[in-house]
Amino acid sequence: MKNPVSLTPDFFMENIFKTSIETPIGYLELSSNHDFLLSVSFVENLRQQSDYLPNILNETTIQLREYFKGIRKAFNLNLQPSGTEFQMKVWDHVANIQFGETISYLEIAKLTGSKNNTRAVGLANGKNPIPIIIPCHRVIGANGKLIGYAGGLDRKIWLLKHEFQNLNILNRLF
Repeated sequence: MKNPVSLTPDFFMENIFKTSIETPIGYLELSSNHDFLLSVSFVENLRQQSDYLPNILNETTIQLREYFKGIRKAFNLNLQPSGTEFQMKVWDHVANIQFGETISYLEIAKLTGSKNNTRAVGLANGKNPIPIIIPCHRVIGANGKLIGYAGGLDRKIWLLKHEFQNLNILNRLF
């Protein structure tokens, strides 16, 4: 007979939990510790999930499904992305871009202290470990062009179209 897993504070602090979901833009793998979402990754197929799923992963799954149905415009999740101080600063600005809106890399560079940081902003945006929820797809070129996306330009286009279409529907209703 197996010994039951002891759910001590160490269990929750040290373990990473994973689940994956199917979305209109492919499969997403979600990773968390007990309290915080750590990453969202684009993967080729559904992966095996952890035996135990903390509430944060269940809630993330619910909110992502609502987002893809067009009924959620903002996420309300405990996030814990890992990055440099500059990356965190960029992601903080990106996290504040509203549903259906875009901002340029240049505008974020200015917000982070220097219009000359555009390339660094692009690199930081590309390292975002929690795409969609920290909406890096909403960052575009200063000329309005869709420039790069770690998940692929086709996904960026889909996400922006999805938001613009659902924003227009929501605006017509209210």
